[in-house]
Amino acid sequence: MSRSTPRRVAVVPCAPALLASYVGLVDPLAEVRTAAVEAVRWLAAGTTERVLVLGAGPDPANLPRGVTEPLSTRVAHALLTEAGVDLPVVETALPDPVPALSEHDGVLVVADGTATGDERAPGHVDERAFAYDQAIEKALRTADTAALGDLDASLGAELLAAGVPALRELGSLVHGRFRAETDYADDPFGVRYWVVRWQCES
Repeated sequence: MSRSTPRRVAVVPCAPALLASYVGLVDPLAEVRTAAVEAVRWLAAGTTERVLVLGAGPDPANLPRGVTEPLSTRVAHALLTEAGVDLPVVETALPDPVPALSEHDGVLVVADGTATGDERAPGHVDERAFAYDQAIEKALRTADTAALGDLDASLGAELLAAGVPALRELGSLVHGRFRAETDYADDPFGVRYWVVRWQCES
């Protein structure tokens, strides 16, 4: 490795239904939650210093209502709590600068794909969403950091892919060769979700 890089990365959805307040008699995202919590536990098991949470900043639509905490931060803390993780947490809500990291840190990326993929999606259906999500998924499944870094941010914004800035940042943040494991990939609410684990091998 030419530069020090975190040895473990986990990618989980930025889904409001993963918050404890959304769980009733029936968990709407039980499968996703199980995969995400296990991924966070795996991340923590290989982390000795701290966990960097990487996600989008607060939704501008929420700012007039005084909601300044990003959803990505809330979801990350909910999953870390459920996973029983007791490590220092550094929150980075993009476009805030990302701190320098070492191999002793773990990176938790909280990010979705597009929200325009089908009639269940929050946005109007956009045929471009299919290819865009496929490109993200291929990059995540193969730990292709260059492909993540090259994602079209403008197109991602048009397709309501709020997680793209975090995925692009991941592409430039870590270096070396990684082994990728995909634990979940689906769009239960018309928003593309992934749970993926990367282990550095170089």
